[in-house]
Amino acid sequence: MSNADRHTLIAQAVRDAGSATVQELAELTGASDMTIRRDLDALAAQGVLERVRGGARTLLLRGEEPPFALRAREAVEAKRRIAAEVVSSIADGETVLLDSGTTCLEVARLLHQRPVTVMPLSLQAIHLLSDPAGPAELMVPGGRPRTSEGALTGPLALASLAALRFDTAIVGCCGLSAADGLTAYDLDDAAVKKASIASARRTIVAADGGKLGRTAFAHVGPSTLLHTLVTDLTAPADEVAALEGAGILVKAV
Repeated sequence: MSNADRHTLIAQAVRDAGSATVQELAELTGASDMTIRRDLDALAAQGVLERVRGGARTLLLRGEEPPFALRAREAVEAKRRIAAEVVSSIADGETVLLDSGTTCLEVARLLHQRPVTVMPLSLQAIHLLSDPAGPAELMVPGGRPRTSEGALTGPLALASLAALRFDTAIVGCCGLSAADGLTAYDLDDAAVKKASIASARRTIVAADGGKLGRTAFAHVGPSTLLHTLVTDLTAPADEVAALEGAGILVKAV
């Protein structure tokens, strides 16, 4: 098992159980106690979990957003397939608004190689797209970055969106269902997503199957505002059918 795979397994185990001992994690992964202690120290430094005597415990309250560092390790291959499908639907020369989040960051990696104009809403994507080696033209919005997320929110971000019109908005989400629509964990993030949808001719949602059928705290808008959903094959069939019934084009890759 690679370090990355072991870290993902440890993080998920602690998150699911609320806490775990070094011995429990050693049995789960087949690694030595010393290796597990080093892993826990590394994950604690990234803000994924809290180190306690003899093990670790989750930092999350019920309904709280998992940290970016943890989400970046989850469903990586699915997110890359989703990103490739999303980018394949973008024409050369388009103006693209790119939301924050781990799936949208994978989209940014591919858009960097396309002759398009992109305004990303996260510090991570801005940094990636600022590399002059790619043909993509970068536009940088205003905004206040959310701690640990890098997502740009606040009045300056909203003003940037209000001043422009895009061909396509590529939006991530924390939850999406036909009944409750698009939702986010953070109220400021929800306001930015809502403004993003309003500023674009079409909206593509990029979300792995685990987000479907889930409802987070802050409401962004009804599912009828969305044009296309790109997800993966783990998406619940009943939720996919309900979203298609609402008029959304669903692509599962």
